[in-house]
Amino acid sequence: MDPHSTKPLWQRFSVFLIPLMVSNILQSLSGTVNSIYVGQLVGVEALAAIATYFPILFFLMSFMIGLSAGSTTLIGQAWGARDIPKVKAIAGTALTAAIIFGIVIAILGGIWTEEIMAVLGAPENIRHLAVSYARISLIGMPGFFLFLVVTSILRGVGDTVTPLFSLILSMVVSLLVTPALILGWFGLPQLGVDAAAWATISGFLTVLIFLFIYMRARNMPLAPDRVLLGAMLKPDMKLLGLTLKLGIPAGLQMVISSIAGIVVVGLVNRFGSDATAAYGALGQVMSYVQFPAMSIGIAASIFAAQAIGARNQHQLGAITRTALVMNLIITGALVILAYIFSERVVALFITDPEVIALTESLLQVVLWSIVLFGGSVVFSGVMRASGTVYVPMLISLFCILGIELPGAIWLSQTELGLRGIWIAYAASFAAMLVLQAAWYQFVWKKKKIEALI
Repeated sequence: MDPHSTKPLWQRFSVFLIPLMVSNILQSLSGTVNSIYVGQLVGVEALAAIATYFPILFFLMSFMIGLSAGSTTLIGQAWGARDIPKVKAIAGTALTAAIIFGIVIAILGGIWTEEIMAVLGAPENIRHLAVSYARISLIGMPGFFLFLVVTSILRGVGDTVTPLFSLILSMVVSLLVTPALILGWFGLPQLGVDAAAWATISGFLTVLIFLFIYMRARNMPLAPDRVLLGAMLKPDMKLLGLTLKLGIPAGLQMVISSIAGIVVVGLVNRFGSDATAAYGALGQVMSYVQFPAMSIGIAASIFAAQAIGARNQHQLGAITRTALVMNLIITGALVILAYIFSERVVALFITDPEVIALTESLLQVVLWSIVLFGGSVVFSGVMRASGTVYVPMLISLFCILGIELPGAIWLSQTELGLRGIWIAYAASFAAMLVLQAAWYQFVWKKKKIEALI
């Protein structure tokens, strides 16, 4: 994507957005299919062992997503200014930070895996499975973190197609290796639940090798060369500090959001197993509608960063409006389709007619509010592109901790019951949109927007 292109903004936005949306959806599908493999071919205990490890993975990914978000903003600005040496300096610094953090996690996690699983309360009957799976995954963290950062910084220079190809390749390798190592195809050892961990590692290592060859062959801006290697061997601490300053709020927001999710699950569980099953199905449907909304927010942030880097701050309003319209059209269309075909969609995850009816009724309460969520993500994404990260984060945390959680706790104890929890979700999304839009319109737009680098 060229920030200096004369093509209509909506056209450039669409070309960038579609591969990004597909990537997010495929990533979710990959995890779902891998879980099906393990659950069907190994057993419920193996699936439980993977689930026990998930909180660790989510916490580590939150930090790396923060690092990636910060570096993507800076790379977007440098790319907008056509400062390729600066792009490589930022990329090299981020890659080195990812590798070092990954090595630390691999060493500490590999040594104290058993103690970590004990702290997380892994049940005795599956602890040995959880420990084995977690140890392999943690030792593979340097490569996994590198994979996350590489695909993220590619998006910073406007390339969403290469990360999409990379994800497809990773998925294909992982989905072939998992059953092969579970069933012992081609004379391979039968590894049980560990197969999923080794398959994931095989997937991202294959992608890293592919990217090294592919990017050099096509002479891409971020292709590995002496300049990038020099930036990795001698990272810029000032750039690293700025990257973390921009990225840590995003990671912290993810962690707080996940903790809030755990509390909500506890509230839902009080209503019985049908309610829990409905919560799971509803979460699946909502996630596939939220992915496009989140993708639009990411695209808006990168477009805004590139405009700021190119000293085209006058384009920021048009970028925001384009993203809001895209959200209204794309997310709105998905919400309408989900309402029209709600019974069939829910039946993909649940077979019990009573639980299907319950899930449908909850969808009616909350699904529309994802359009509002998408709008809030656009406003916060554009503001973050300029380095305004703390206020958007605080607004989001206020809506989660000040509206969603207390609202869910209070309303679930009224006659609304289970529906009250989802009314609280919708209320928090509405408040998030109003507050982010207000700060954008009445405070942020009045500031002088300048490039950070």
